[in-house]
Parts: sequence; C-alpha cells; structure tokens
Amino acid sequence: MPIANSLAYTMLVLWPFVSWILFTKLDPARALIWTVLGAYMLLPPVIAIDIPMVPGFNKYVVANLSATAAVVFLLKQRVEFLPQSTLGRTLIVVFILSPFATVLTNGDQIWFQASMLPAMRIYDSVAVVTNQVIALLPFLLARKLLATEDAMRAIIVALMAAGLVYSLPMLWESRMSPQLNLMFYGYFQHDFSQAMRYGSFRPFVFMPHGLWVAFFGMMTFVASVVIMRVGPAMSRPRQFVVAGYLFIVLLLCRSTGPLIYAALLVALILLVSRRWQVLFAAAMVAVVIAYPLLRGLHLVPVDDILNFAMSLNEDRGRSLAFRIRSEELLLVRAEERPWFGWGNYGRGMLHDPVTGQINVIADGGWIIVLGMFGWFGYIGMFGLLSLPVALMAREAWRQSSDAISPYAAGVVLILAANLFDLLPNDTIVAFTWLMAGAVLGHAEMLRAKRKAPDAAPPVPLRSQRTIL
Repeated sequence: MPIANSLAYTMLVLWPFVSWILFTKLDPARALIWTVLGAYMLLPPVIAIDIPMVPGFNKYVVANLSATAAVVFLLKQRVEFLPQSTLGRTLIVVFILSPFATVLTNGDQIWFQASMLPAMRIYDSVAVVTNQVIALLPFLLARKLLATEDAMRAIIVALMAAGLVYSLPMLWESRMSPQLNLMFYGYFQHDFSQAMRYGSFRPFVFMPHGLWVAFFGMMTFVASVVIMRVGPAMSRPRQFVVAGYLFIVLLLCRSTGPLIYAALLVALILLVSRRWQVLFAAAMVAVVIAYPLLRGLHLVPVDDILNFAMSLNEDRGRSLAFRIRSEELLLVRAEERPWFGWGNYGRGMLHDPVTGQINVIADGGWIIVLGMFGWFGYIGMFGLLSLPVALMAREAWRQSSDAISPYAAGVVLILAANLFDLLPNDTIVAFTWLMAGAVLGHAEMLRAKRKAPDAAPPVPLRSQRTIL
C-alpha cells in the first residue's frame, strides 16, 4: 500500500461528517447518491485505515458506513436486508455466507521452496463476511430510498452534474499528466506507465486507474444523452452542447472500451424503445453470468476477438492477448477448487515455484471472484448484481414501453455496461451496488403496480350506487 500524507487520512475520517451534512441539507435520495458518488470522486484511492478485526476503511467502506449511519440514526429508518423475491434473498445469503465455506475448504498451506501461503482461518471468514455486508449496504439503502421514478432521474442528473464538475481535473490531467492525487494526497495510485496512451496522458484524478476514470466519463456522457433525449425541445440545444462537451472529455480519457460502450448505449437510447433498451441490457448481463461457463467450454470465439483487436490497434491487441492467456491459466487454477475457490492471500493465483512470487495478472472481475470464492461466490455476487436487470426486463416484457421510465432505462443500461465491463476489468465500485439496488427497488415497485389491480379489483360501474 502506498504511503499517503495526513490529508488523505483526514479526508477519510471527515467523510462521515460530510455525509451527515448532506443528509440534513438534501432529501434522502440525493443525499445517498452524493454520499456514495462524492466519495468515489474525491476521496483518496487504494489506501485504507487499517483497524484490527475489521476490513480496511477505504473510500468505499467509509462511504457505505457513513450513508448507513445517516439513514439509521438521522433519518431513523430501518434497513431491510431481504428483497421481495425468494431468489434475491437466496443470493444475498450465498453472497454473505459463502466465504465461510471457502475458509473451511482452504485449511491447507501452499508451500514453495523459499516461502509459503498461509492457510485460511476462521478470523479470515469473519473479515471477509464483514466486508461482504459492508459492500452490500448501498444496494440495500438504494432499494429503499431510490426506487421511485424521481430517484431514477436524480441518479441520471447527479451523474451528468458529476461529469461536468470532474471534467475540469480530467482535462487538466489529460494535458499536464495525472498528478492531482500526488499533489493532494502525497502518492501516485498506480504505475505511471499506465497513464501513457496514444502519445499523451489519460487522467487518473482520485480514482484507482485511468480505466475507472474513462468508465466514469462514459456514464456521465450517457446520462447527459438521456437528459437530452427526454428534456423539452427548447432546452435541447443547451443539452446537446453539454453532451458534446462530455463526449470530448470521454475521448480525452483515451480508453477504447468505454467509447464502445458509449456508442452502443447512446444508439439504444436514441433509436430504440425503452422496453427494448431494458431487454438488451438483460441480454448483456446474461452473457456476463454465463461467461465463465462459456470460456470453460471454449465457446467464446477468442481467436476472432484477438484478430479483430489486432486489426484495430496492434498494441491493444497484444495487451488483450496477454489478458486472455492469463485468464486461461487462472481458469485452470480455479477449476481445481471450483465450488468455493482458493480464498485470500493470493492463493488462487499462479506463483513462481521457487520464490512464490505471483507471475500472472488477473484483470477481469469475473476471474478474480471465481478464483477467490468459486462458483458459489461468483453466482452470489454476479447473480445479485444481475437480478435487478432481469426483474426490470420482466416488467418491460409484461408492460407497455411507456410504463418504463426513460431515466430508469438509462440507469439499467449503465448498470449493464458496468457488469459487462467486469469481464475485461475489475471496475465494480460502491456506486455499482447503489445502481443495482435502485433498479431492484424500481422493478419491485413496477411489479407491485402491475399486481395491484389483481389484488384489489375495481368495482364495476354498473354496480355502483348514486346517491341523489
């Protein structure tokens, strides 16, 4: 972990007070959004305040606990841990408790000639379960506070506003190189060579890597397009300028993947009905859920994908080929303990047989989770994140397109793109969980409205009496 200055740790300590102020000045929905989103944008990345017996207090943990404390103690609302669907409840139990099984099946040490990896202990399971619960908090809070159509709009508006604010340091770093985290917090959060792309710099600001910033830029640009598409005709010229500006900022992030996502999502928003936007998002997350199985059965056209990437850019093609080779090796390793994985301490990685040093890189979130927690952990996490999109797709299929809010459709598309990006990258953050919880709550609300006539059928007009 890098060595940070006192300001970095001070910001982590002060964020609960910032969250408390937000919940006293804003309505609960917007306060929750900005507590989580603001922490992601402004707090120092990578580092954490280490306290024995609990997970490190990094920016995500601080934001999640701050928002929960404000809801429970300031708003005095009870956090509901279980969604309405039986599947959702089962996935939450699997997500939280599967680490216990991981510990029980990894009681062996892994030896090398010069070192060894420790066995998993009950202490480890307590720490991991605690971390799972904390990661789930924005999901649970958003399901309660962000289920309405107004809350969906608040998420989209917040993303656009955040993009406009963050664009200034992003533009500065794209010209001057990523230095802001070093200037403010005293350390650089990654390998500086990763900041060089296409003969210039891509911004990092206060996020873990330029890929995170680029994906954030994609989300803000897509949100601006949603607002432009929905807004009144007289305001569209101004909104078009905002969207065009955020697209230029996204271009300067110099990352191909987010540009592809942006092109696809914007085309769907502008050309396709809201029903089919949601159904397409569901198809994307279905691919995510099935991806490890498809890779294991060699049904993914890896060679064709590599050839296409090479035709676009040889350097990026070689980088993709390295990732795919690494994933193939890690997938073989994961198959040795398929159900509950290898656990922590890098046990699921490949190591030098002499020194024990890790000699392979895991980039995709899917292979990291599969290697650490096996199929149970993978289904628990990815199933829980995908379930809201699936439930929204059910409502989109059974109801008219007008029943789906354009803002909700936009959030669903952004969430689906975030989940799909977990195949090549590990870009899941607290705001991902927040969007998933909001979509789940909205889907449950739509289902309740659809079921309401069945539960309480209206009295036929001919049977009503008129009192003169």
